[in-house]
Parts: sequence; C-alpha cells; structure tokens
Amino acid sequence: MKEKERKEIRVVIAEDEPITRMDLKEMLVAAGYNVVGEASEGFDAIEICKKKEPDVVILDIKMPLLDGLSAAKVITEEKTAGTVILLTAYSDEDFIDRATKIGVSGYIVKPVDEKALVPSIQIAVARSREMKKIKQQCEMVTERLESRTVIEKAKGQLMISMRLSESEAYEYIKRLSKEKKVSMKRIAEIILA
Repeated sequence: MKEKERKEIRVVIAEDEPITRMDLKEMLVAAGYNVVGEASEGFDAIEICKKKEPDVVILDIKMPLLDGLSAAKVITEEKTAGTVILLTAYSDEDFIDRATKIGVSGYIVKPVDEKALVPSIQIAVARSREMKKIKQQCEMVTERLESRTVIEKAKGQLMISMRLSESEAYEYIKRLSKEKKVSMKRIAEIILA
C-alpha cells in the first residue's frame, strides 16, 4: 500500500496509557495514516467511531470503564468502523477466541513496533474491504432472489385469476412495471396484496 493510499485510511486509537497512545499516533502519522480520533476508554472509542466512521479502530483490550473487547463488540455490531484491531500486552488464548467471535480482524501484542503495526493495518483494511464487497454481492443476490420469488408468486396468481400463460403473466408484470415506472417486484407485491 502506497503512502497516498494510507492517507485515505482513517484511524481511531483507543488506549488508556497516554504515552502508548502518543507513540501509536506518531507511528501511524509517520507511516502516512490519517489519525482522526483518540480515546482513553471504550465508551469514548464507541462515540468517536459513531461520529468519524473510521476505516480502522485500534483498541487496547485493558481499559477502564469499558474494555476493548466490549467496545469492539459494539463497534462491529453497529458497523461504525471498517475494521477493528486489538492491542494488548497479553497473548492469551481466551482473548484471541473472544476477539475472533466478535469479528476483530487483527491482534497486536505490546510493545508495538512499526514493523508489526503497518502490515497489520494493511491486511486488516484489505480484508475489511474484501468482506464489504462480498457482503454487498450477497445482499444483491438475496434481493434478486426475493424479487424473483415475489414475481413468481404474482405470475402464478395472474395465471389463475386472468387465465394467462406463464409468459403472458410475466409480460403483463413487465409492461405494468414500465408503464408505472416502478420495479417489477413492486408491481408483483401490489398484485399479491
């Protein structure tokens, strides 16, 4: 990833230790990332993500008030950040399992060095973008299937009520769709109502 592309990546850092947070910000800015927010605990991280909608949020696991895992869960559920990377001094299996279930896409063990941080962000952002495309494609396929199902039901009803052939029923729905300038799915829903 080139530095120009990194400048477009918006990052939020949530770390309760001010020195560590400052070091992270310096590393990210030096690597060309756009740090758009900082928090010292989980609730603030959630609020900043709601306002800024960053591409990446880096959350320390151990923070006061609301820990990083809990904040990550809310952020992923609300989809207020592209991806979440956890930061911790512990490489505990339990944390890793919980992070995986929540949908976290990266896990960095302290002390952080730039050689580990930058590739982790790049991979997490790439995976996040890939997953977003896949989800959009799935939503489109689901929408098409739902439309097709409704249209098929409406065709069946027209075939019985108007004694049309299958192709005539389809053409009837299609013609109404063009005349009324609404989708075939909407015409089919009206027919079925």
